[in-house]
Amino acid sequence: MQTKNMITGIGLPNSMKVKYEKMTDKKTKHYVNNTDFLNALIEYREKCEQSKKDGKQEPQIPNYIGECFLKIAEHLSRKPNFISYSFRDEMIADGIENCLMYFRNFDPDKSKNPFAYFTQIIYYAFLRRIMREKKQLYVKYKATQQFGLLDEGEMYEDENGNMKQFELYDNISEFIQNFEENKKKKKEGKSKGLEKFIEELPESA
Repeated sequence: MQTKNMITGIGLPNSMKVKYEKMTDKKTKHYVNNTDFLNALIEYREKCEQSKKDGKQEPQIPNYIGECFLKIAEHLSRKPNFISYSFRDEMIADGIENCLMYFRNFDPDKSKNPFAYFTQIIYYAFLRRIMREKKQLYVKYKATQQFGLLDEGEMYEDENGNMKQFELYDNISEFIQNFEENKKKKKEGKSKGLEKFIEELPESA
């Protein structure tokens, strides 16, 4: 009975139950099998090399590899530091596009962890998309600050039929100031930040 309780988590003290739930929750998050992913990449790499020797066109990327890219991007976009963005679909698309552009750079002789490799590619693709979106907002809000108006596309009609300005941020001046300050800062600690971020990701199977 005690063994069964340990397996199901029933009857455990609260402190142990929390630990158990974290362990089981971590197991359920193995959404990409690292070994299968690696083998698929190696197999496709070999097929591409053979096609090159035969003077043939490279074969199409297997659906499984594409599905892995999609799963990593989708799960990464649900992290707390990404989930609130309204342009998550664009972030995911950018991440997949970058994987397709640079997946040939993955060398299985140097790394056996494609999950971490492509997570890093997608992570930086997300950051670039966020910066592009923020830059567009900065240009728009800077013009708003200077001229006091947003373009007509940024107007909306309220419940009383009145036209009002749509503002993503309540304090435009604060957004502009933060953007300009961040722009001046050097990108220090970028690698350390990514390493810490990846450590927090669920491990692949």
